[in-house]
Amino acid sequence: MQTVSFDNGDELPVIGLGTWKSAPGEVYDAVKHALDTGYRHLDCAPIYGNEAEVGRGLSASIETGVVDREDVWVTSKLWNDAHRPEHVRPALESTLEDLQLETLDLYLMHWPVALTRGTDMPESPDDFVPLDDVPLSETWAAMEELVDEGLARHIGVSNFNVPKLRRLMDAADYAPEMNQVEMHPYLPQRDLLAFAEEHDVPLTAYSPLGSKDRPEGMKADDEPLLLEDPTINEIAERHDATPGQVLISWALHRDTVVIPKSVTPAHIDENLAAADLSLTDEDMEAIAELDRGRRYVRGEVWTIDGSPYTQEGVWEK
Repeated sequence: MQTVSFDNGDELPVIGLGTWKSAPGEVYDAVKHALDTGYRHLDCAPIYGNEAEVGRGLSASIETGVVDREDVWVTSKLWNDAHRPEHVRPALESTLEDLQLETLDLYLMHWPVALTRGTDMPESPDDFVPLDDVPLSETWAAMEELVDEGLARHIGVSNFNVPKLRRLMDAADYAPEMNQVEMHPYLPQRDLLAFAEEHDVPLTAYSPLGSKDRPEGMKADDEPLLLEDPTINEIAERHDATPGQVLISWALHRDTVVIPKSVTPAHIDENLAAADLSLTDEDMEAIAELDRGRRYVRGEVWTIDGSPYTQEGVWEK
């Protein structure tokens, strides 16, 4: 398995098991099957509501000798209600308890958005905290302390664009070591990819298959379905592969990490096998024509009436 290398010698496998939308009661078996199949990278977050079950699956696989802890890369994220510096460490400690771990491999700031303590999803303007009151740089400084204390080996961000990355890097002692963003052929994020390559900030692609199974409230009428795209399907047929494998391979050909989600054993296996699919230059050129600027995860919940956040502010270019 190809990996991303870090300055301290750590290696991150480029295909991970995503767990967003994996329902409790399903993710335990999915984690165990993935580790049996050969996955060595799990992507988690407390807001997904299933970290304790992910932890049980990982622990069971360690206890039965399927994997050693040091061979599995585990990523989690700081939720938006824990941006105040005094809340950062308790949030990670809660995640470590759920995952049954002593140290996290990678801890990400989930969104450049702050919420009041105890808020999962905002329902009114009172649930938001403006970034003027809790700057991202202060949250980041508290995350840096987690590295110093050995609770997280690496730290990074999620859903950050180039301007936000620049501002954070200017204020940081430790540069972000990962940026996890939505990325697929309908949203290739070329400017962000170029910035990442120039400044050595690896990218992880979430929703790489188009997130067809995300909540109905996040979907638009008649939205394009990435897995049904004719170009993707033509390339898949030519390579005797699935459309999902083509999309994962595309991400790998761009030197990004990719975290497809599935709880179906056959799909979990297929996704990992995408590492063996070699796309041609012609394939990549054809896929490059699919850019629609189509964002499936728009973060509209952060920009409800009365919120201090706007779509333009969240996704500034």
